[in-house]
Amino acid sequence: MAITWGIFALALSSSVNAAAQGYLKVPSTNPDLTACVNAPAEYSCENTTVIQNTCCSPTPGGLDPVLVHIHWSRAQGATPAKGQFDPTPSPATLPNGTKVPAYSGPGVGTFVADFKRFDLLDYMNKYWINQGAPNEDFWAHEFSKHATCTSTFDVACYGPSYKKHQDVIDFFDSVVRAFHMYPTFDLLASSGIVPSNTTTYTLSQLQSALKAQTGATPYLGCGHNGTVLQEVWYFHHVLGSVSPQLAHQQ
Repeated sequence: MAITWGIFALALSSSVNAAAQGYLKVPSTNPDLTACVNAPAEYSCENTTVIQNTCCSPTPGGLDPVLVHIHWSRAQGATPAKGQFDPTPSPATLPNGTKVPAYSGPGVGTFVADFKRFDLLDYMNKYWINQGAPNEDFWAHEFSKHATCTSTFDVACYGPSYKKHQDVIDFFDSVVRAFHMYPTFDLLASSGIVPSNTTTYTLSQLQSALKAQTGATPYLGCGHNGTVLQEVWYFHHVLGSVSPQLAHQQ
C-alpha cells in the first residue's frame, strides 16, 4: 500500500522560547509529589499489586498513547464534572449514558495566560494548530478527552496549594515535551521521507524509518482510504507521575 504524507500534519519544531521565563515570574504548575518519594517505583501496566497512590503512577493502565501528529488516541471521554472544557465534546455521551455538556466558559488559552506562560501559549499557537476552528478549542478537546483519563493529572495530586487550572498547564507542557521527544518529521526525513502530496511511500518504509530511530514500531493511522498518513502513536510504559520532575518512559 502506498501512502502520501499529507502536509496538514502538525509541525512542531524542537525550539522553545525559553527566554520568556527568564524575565517573567512564572508560577510553578508542578503537582505535589512529596508523597511519591518513598512509593515503589513501578512502570504503569506492569504493577502486580494495587497502586495505593494514583498520583504517583498513571492508573489504571497507563498514559494514553502519545500522538505527536494531528490528535491523541480515542478514550472514553471526560466526566462532566471533571475538566470538561470542550465546546464540542466527543463523545457527547459516556458509555454509562451520561451526557457531556458543551463547555461555554473562557477558552483554555486564558488559563495559560493567567499563569503568565506566554512562552507556552505562543508555542502552541504557532505549532499546535486547529484546522477551521480556534486553536484553543482543539487544546480543550485534547485535555478534556485525555488528561481526565490519566490519574496523575487529578486535581487532588496538587495538594492544598493547588491553583485553578494548574493541571491544564501541566498537561499542555507534557504534550509539548512529547512533541520534542519524537520529532517525527525529522525522524522520517533522516530516511529521505519528506512531506509530499505527490510522492508516495510504502507503509513498511515509514515503519522501518521510525523503528530505526526509536527502537520500536509506532502505530501509523491513515485516512483517505489508507493513502494519507494522519497520525503517529507512540506507546509508553510510564514510571512515576507525568510531571516534568518525575516522569520517565520506556
